[in-house]
Amino acid sequence: MVGVAAALLAGGYFWVSRPQPRPVTDIPAPSAAPAPSVLGPSMPSGVTVHVAGKVRRPGVVTLPAGSRVADALRAAGGLRPGARTGSLNLARRIMDGEQITVGEPSEATAVPPIPGAGAPAAPGAPGARAPLDLNAATVEQLDTLPGVGPVLAQRIIDYRTQNGGFRSVEQLQNVTGIGARRFADLKPLVRV
Repeated sequence: MVGVAAALLAGGYFWVSRPQPRPVTDIPAPSAAPAPSVLGPSMPSGVTVHVAGKVRRPGVVTLPAGSRVADALRAAGGLRPGARTGSLNLARRIMDGEQITVGEPSEATAVPPIPGAGAPAAPGAPGARAPLDLNAATVEQLDTLPGVGPVLAQRIIDYRTQNGGFRSVEQLQNVTGIGARRFADLKPLVRV
């Protein structure tokens, strides 16, 4: 009996004197978003675009940076009945200051007049048009420019999509098939 009591006392002593684990404290994980001071003024927090044509609320909308054409259409209230988006890339990221026009069924067959297409008119003369916007033009519109066929027009669209749009007219020279001579012909007819 004395042995059992000694064993219990020894076991109790070891139990009480064993090292206690430290309590675990939660350390907050760093957030995935950069701190506001890191963003600074050089990183835009949003983009402003003009949505026109067959949308429920045409006008200027402001969206978060990185938004896509589909987001801009939703911000403009969505499409009106009969609206056609065949010429729009709904997944394309939008750029600040651009205009997105949603067409009507009758526009699908007729190519709208292209600013600057053909021989340039004298400023102020009847028929003078503004240059074609490289960041908004469709393949059909680009195809009407002198020296640009459907294949080169598609290359221009592909370059625009892959590089997030044109930031200067001079970037047109980076498109395969546009050399110095063709660029000189196109420069007064296009803009960004």
